[in-house]
Amino acid sequence: MVLEVASNALAKFYKFVDMRTDDRIKDYILMQSPILMTTILVAYVFFSKYVGPQVMANRKPLRLNKTMIVYNFTMVSFNGYIVYEFLLSGWGTTYTWRCDLVDTSSSPETFRMIRACWLFYISKYFELLDTVFFVLRKKQSQITFLHVFHHSFMPWSWWWGITLTPAGGMGCFHAMVNAAVHVIMYFYYLLSAAGPRFQKFLWWKKYMTAIQLTQFVLVSAHISQYYFMEKCDYQVPMWIHLIWMHGVCFIILFSNFWIQAYIKGKHLPAAEDKPKQNGSTSEPIAVVANGKHLENGNGHQHTNGKILFGKVKEI
Repeated sequence: MVLEVASNALAKFYKFVDMRTDDRIKDYILMQSPILMTTILVAYVFFSKYVGPQVMANRKPLRLNKTMIVYNFTMVSFNGYIVYEFLLSGWGTTYTWRCDLVDTSSSPETFRMIRACWLFYISKYFELLDTVFFVLRKKQSQITFLHVFHHSFMPWSWWWGITLTPAGGMGCFHAMVNAAVHVIMYFYYLLSAAGPRFQKFLWWKKYMTAIQLTQFVLVSAHISQYYFMEKCDYQVPMWIHLIWMHGVCFIILFSNFWIQAYIKGKHLPAAEDKPKQNGSTSEPIAVVANGKHLENGNGHQHTNGKILFGKVKEI
């Protein structure tokens, strides 16, 4: 009896989702059903916290320097392309940057925006490899609850976002900004993975937190317009509310990091200011949008001798 009720409820819910899914996005990969994408993300959680660490428990950490270089270069290029597509499909052409509604037309520019939103969604699955690399390199301390939650929640929430509102509007501004920040972040990781000889080019790591704060301030300020406009008939207001809450929460988190790392911890002992032989320094390092501390190329993070809090990410 219970199984029958549950089965009927699930069938009704599935039918409701299918009816609400925009026909223009249904044929894209991973957009047919929430079941497949949820299954992938649940498997990701189990791998990152249980299966992966157990498999690597009695194995030596893998050295993936070349793989990391290729991966980071790919992510720089991919996110750069996503930003380009967002600009050309609306944000740099016809959008007002104020009450930009979800486009329900069938114009070429509309379909280009739908594709840009989908590409951003798909990029979140590629970013799951961040965690896979941590597992294979036995950097389990990097895989905090916040890291795993963010990596799994972002693609899950974006599935619902582009299912209901695939054609952009003011709700996709944060995606464009996040992709732009990821170009910077993965470029840093690219230089870091290239080895100690590139350490001299990483002097700007302390500005990463400022970049993140700027991202969330921009996103929060832009989406906050909705609450002060006389009229803005956005298709799904709940999507606006979620973006606003997300932006404000991360402003608080990154502001706290900035205070702890760069204000309270700005006077470092002279001995700790000296570069280590592995190319790292004990200078405070910002938490970044990818849900990981900035690495010096071999996985060590220093913030006045201790990690301040878990990894936060971008979304």
